[in-house]
Amino acid sequence: MSVHPLLASRFSPLLFDPARTLTEGDVDLLLEAARWAPSAGNSQPWAYFVARRDEPEHKRIVRHLARSSARWAPTASLLIVTMAHRYVEDTDWAYSDFADYDLGQSVAHLTLQAHAMDLACRQFRAFDLEALTADLNPGPGWHIVSMIAVGTPAEEPPADRARRSTADLRTAPWSGLGDVP
Repeated sequence: MSVHPLLASRFSPLLFDPARTLTEGDVDLLLEAARWAPSAGNSQPWAYFVARRDEPEHKRIVRHLARSSARWAPTASLLIVTMAHRYVEDTDWAYSDFADYDLGQSVAHLTLQAHAMDLACRQFRAFDLEALTADLNPGPGWHIVSMIAVGTPAEEPPADRARRSTADLRTAPWSGLGDVP
């Protein structure tokens, strides 16, 4: 058995087709996939600010991009600001240890749905977090985590995609365990 082709063929492009636009239905389908992600206690601690290219929301977000991401991200059909709700209601917890993880699950679902729609996603954090937070002003307990550029790739996936081995995944972070029975 091998990994599903949807997973094996996914890649994060740096070039997007600037002619491709997404419909509101496309955006809704991406968010529907994100909505079905698992989360701790079914808390679903994620939210998205979506901005299709050539709309006012897009211009609002683009001005906060770092120089490195400003070279490629604006050509994507859609920019999405991801947010995690780190405060857990009805508890005395000041911080949720699982909110960012759950957001990541949701982004993974969105990413695979995009790939199934012949789109690609590139997640990034090259933007002015403080200025974007001040501009979007998320509600109490919400924190901006990352952005996702979504669109049709204008480049082919690299032929030699290097990934860490499964053996490395099992052993790399563990030190000082000694012999485990």
